Amino acid sequence: MNSMSDTGVAAGPASGRTGYPHRLRGLAGSGLVATLAAMVATTLAAALARAAGVDFEVPDGGETIPLSGFAVVTGFFSIVGVVIAAALLRWSARPAGRWVWTAVSLTVISLVPPLLAGADTATTTALLVLHLVPATVMIPTLARSLRTRTER
Repeated sequence: MNSMSDTGVAAGPASGRTGYPHRLRGLAGSGLVATLAAMVATTLAAALARAAGVDFEVPDGGETIPLSGFAVVTGFFSIVGVVIAAALLRWSARPAGRWVWTAVSLTVISLVPPLLAGADTATTTALLVLHLVPATVMIPTLARSLRTRTER
C-alpha cells in the first residue's frame, strides 16, 4: 500500500501562474488594440467637441491643444495602463480587481488638472469628458484580459 497523502499545495493551473507568458501575450495584444481604439475614440470626440465650438485653449501661454495631442497623450497613458496591468498580472493574486480599483483611482485623479487649468467652461467640460472616453475603453478591456478563473 501507498501511504502518500494528497495534502500538498497545487502548483499547476489552479494556482493561476502556469500560463503567465500566454496570458501576458494576450494582455499585450488586447492592450494594444484597446490603446488604438482609445486613441481613435478620444481624438474623434475631441474633433466633435472642436466642431461644436470648443476651442481647447489653455490659459498658460494661450496655446490650443491640437487634435494630434489628444491621440499622443491618450496613447502614452494607455500604454502606461497596460504596463500596470501586466505588473498586476504578474504579482497580484486578483489582478482584475486590483486593475479596476487602480485604473478608476487614476482616472479620478486625472480629472483634477482640467479643473485647475483655468480654461473656459466649455474647454474644461470637454477635457473632463475626454479623460473618461479612454477610461471607458481601457478599463473593461484590460479587466477582461486579467480575469483569472477565481475572479470570473
